[in-house]
Amino acid sequence: MKKPEANPVIARNRKAAHDYQLGESWEAGIVLQGAEVKALRAGRASLVGGFAVVENREIWLHGVHIPQYSQSRWFDGGSRRKRKLLLHRAQIDKIERKVNESGLTIVPVTLYFKDGRAKVEIALARGKKTWDKRHALAEREATRETERAISRRRKGRPD
Repeated sequence: MKKPEANPVIARNRKAAHDYQLGESWEAGIVLQGAEVKALRAGRASLVGGFAVVENREIWLHGVHIPQYSQSRWFDGGSRRKRKLLLHRAQIDKIERKVNESGLTIVPVTLYFKDGRAKVEIALARGKKTWDKRHALAEREATRETERAISRRRKGRPD
């Protein structure tokens, strides 16, 4: 019997790793309303296009899509509304300093449950140029190709 995952992942932002060079990351709580928790438990969320902004010494998450739960009775106010992230004051100050000094962006990387509470992993990120993206793809493809060749050699097929 398969053991349940410790922190079930709801959504991953794989595009963030492609578009940005990810740096330091933090785990943050997220303030949700109404049936948004049930929608997350149903596994319906998307982090693509999401970002976070520091406003008035608070961090707000923008552009994350959590659709309305199908069996809820009332409308929550938008599936892409901004949501407050919960971090310690020192962490918020550190993030704000780095964003202002270095011109970094805050992007959500993973959305998951931990001890029954929804958490978001956010990371400081620097945007990649187009040639950086192409270089990373070519590098990954070359690594895959060498792994395939080594695997074929071990199996005794020299092609």
